Amino acid sequence: MLPSVLQTFIGRSPICVMAQAVLENLFQPERLDELFERTAQRQYKRTLLFSSIVELMHAVVLGVEPTVYAAYRKRRHALEVSDQAVYDKLDCMELGLSAALVKDSVQQAEPVIDALKARRDPWLPGYRVRILDGNHLSATEHRLEELRTTWAAPLPGKVLVVLEPETGLATDVFLTPDGHAQERSLLDEVLKIVRERDVWIADRNFCTLKFLFEIAKKLGFFIIRQHGTLKGTLRGRRVFQGDGPTGKIYEQSIEFTYEGKTCKLRRITVELIQATRDGDMTLHLLTNLPAKVSAVKVAQLYRERWTIETLFLEVTTTLTCEIHTLCYPKAALFVFCLALVAANAVAVVKAALRAAHGDEKADELSGYYLALEVKQVHEGMMIAVPPSCWEMLARMDVREFAKMLKKIAAHVDLERYRKTPRGPKKPPPKKSRYRNGGHVSTHKLLTDGDP
Repeated sequence: MLPSVLQTFIGRSPICVMAQAVLENLFQPERLDELFERTAQRQYKRTLLFSSIVELMHAVVLGVEPTVYAAYRKRRHALEVSDQAVYDKLDCMELGLSAALVKDSVQQAEPVIDALKARRDPWLPGYRVRILDGNHLSATEHRLEELRTTWAAPLPGKVLVVLEPETGLATDVFLTPDGHAQERSLLDEVLKIVRERDVWIADRNFCTLKFLFEIAKKLGFFIIRQHGTLKGTLRGRRVFQGDGPTGKIYEQSIEFTYEGKTCKLRRITVELIQATRDGDMTLHLLTNLPAKVSAVKVAQLYRERWTIETLFLEVTTTLTCEIHTLCYPKAALFVFCLALVAANAVAVVKAALRAAHGDEKADELSGYYLALEVKQVHEGMMIAVPPSCWEMLARMDVREFAKMLKKIAAHVDLERYRKTPRGPKKPPPKKSRYRNGGHVSTHKLLTDGDP
């Protein structure tokens, strides 16, 4: 039986209760500090614990606190360190530790989703689908002494993220502090996690012979758009396979040679009805999936790749994944990983909503409105609900915790959080000639007067 004060918030703001409960369960301080002890190679803990840094920064990522310093001031008596000590800890955060934090969140979240029986239907039964994509962090401010003499935008790093579509979890992240690095420079690290019967879906930036051949060597599969610089030898004739929602689909065999070995792949061609953002009217997809997976199905799977773009959009617009005042690359990458962990927590909340209301209704919810409620209610809830209540939720076993989440999810009024999709964009109207410093009167324009 949950305490009465928590029951009040469940009735008024069940989303915020679920979000905090999941975060408490994912971020148990003892386990986070153990993760630090196992993973950190150079950093050490004295007064400022790793779990304290995670809790502080999560308040910023979720938008509960506006800045790192504001979050520190509210916790300064509990932390018993200076604000500079907090910034120093962030600036030296090890990349391996940031990546391990994301991995740890998956290990905690996945059993809860399974206990809720809320996995989405598999995209390709019998296979383990993984979507790979990259994201570069936007420019920071010029606060570091080394940046004050340049007008150029300072880039703090680049990341590759792996998404599992069945659970909606970001399962792995690969980091580099070099803002100019190519995404391909991290592919060797990606290959270490490829497993048998994986199906890797990625855009053309990841289309290299080594990547394709190594996935096949590990008995994995791929659906990757062919890069224009990757030339192979076409075999046989192109055969029409059917019509898809974006155009006509064809298939033809193609051979590639790498380090003296030749491999024959299927090349699925989609003749698009409408051009891509880059103006392309044709897509060539390379795959080594068996023929029983039709060309139309391969094209459909690739088209669903946008799911990971939605993840990037949510961590960018609804979560504070980029703090422009944190200029050190390791600090910026740590914050991005915390945003991915928060996104994994949201995936658990959505899984509970699917379990309580069904897949179709839950998938119509807006991440923006979910995050907005957390921002508006969180501080008052944390004042009213004693810490002992959250500690009780954090100590629940997986089955008990999943049952509790589903029960709370049943109280959610889905209409409050439903997406409001906009209609098709209209072409922008032609504007008058630009004049530097010019201005108009909005009132006169609205009343058809002289602007």
